[in-house]
Amino acid sequence: MQHLIRTADFTKEEILELFDDARMFLDMESNEVLKGKIIVNLFFEDSTRTRSAFEMAAKRLGAQVISLDVGRSSRSKGETIFDTIANINAMSPDAITIRHSECGLPGSLIEHVNCPIINAGDGKHAHPTQALLDLFTMYEHFDGDLEGKKVAIIGDVKSSRVAGSNRRLLPRFGMEVCFVAPDCFKYESNEFKQYDKISDVIDEVDVIMSLRTQLERHNEVYFQSLNDYAKDYCITKEVFGDRNILLLHPGPVNRNIDISDEMLSDPRNKILEQVKNGVAVRMAILKKLIK
Repeated sequence: MQHLIRTADFTKEEILELFDDARMFLDMESNEVLKGKIIVNLFFEDSTRTRSAFEMAAKRLGAQVISLDVGRSSRSKGETIFDTIANINAMSPDAITIRHSECGLPGSLIEHVNCPIINAGDGKHAHPTQALLDLFTMYEHFDGDLEGKKVAIIGDVKSSRVAGSNRRLLPRFGMEVCFVAPDCFKYESNEFKQYDKISDVIDEVDVIMSLRTQLERHNEVYFQSLNDYAKDYCITKEVFGDRNILLLHPGPVNRNIDISDEMLSDPRNKILEQVKNGVAVRMAILKKLIK
């Protein structure tokens, strides 16, 4: 039995095989690969995009989905997450997808289940399915030629599990990752190049991945307003110019804070393509882990 807790759980060869399946699933035609299977979604954090993408992926494959509102039921009654998982496991689901604010929690549940666990995001740690769909989007855009491509991840990299997963995954495919952020949002490591300004790297990169400023994950107030942050880190037409750069964002986008309205309608912006790819990639992941 295989789980997906972090991107390292899949070999490079397995990821490329996933991409072959995802490419087939891009037509969004429903099939019955997982007919009769039951998938339980446990989202302890609010989510629209990821949760709906998992539900859509499962239903496209013919599986049944049970999305439990654990925040208002078992947890509110004092039940531990381990007891919740044990009870759900006793009902024999075919997979459990979980999002939780505690770093490392999905991985700690593996020994308590008899089915695959899929990490849909844990704290600031990891978001493997997002990183895989990001990689797939770039892989398709560059026709598989990722070697040497440079990706600048811009914004609140310190709090971002998306940045965490991408910094571990992308170099495995020959891509160079760097970060652009104010000091308060910088990644606390010398492992990757870090810059203060977008202008420091804009002429060197092939991809810009903008991130949402996650104020809910900070205990301090770093900016008087998000507009103060946007003055230096919002992706605008003026910043991009006529450069041939791919623009990505994991969503949700804070308009005119992360990315300007004008750039959200620019053809170099592939955010909605990421959303579509996210369903296809998650279909491929469910097929791999459950079938």
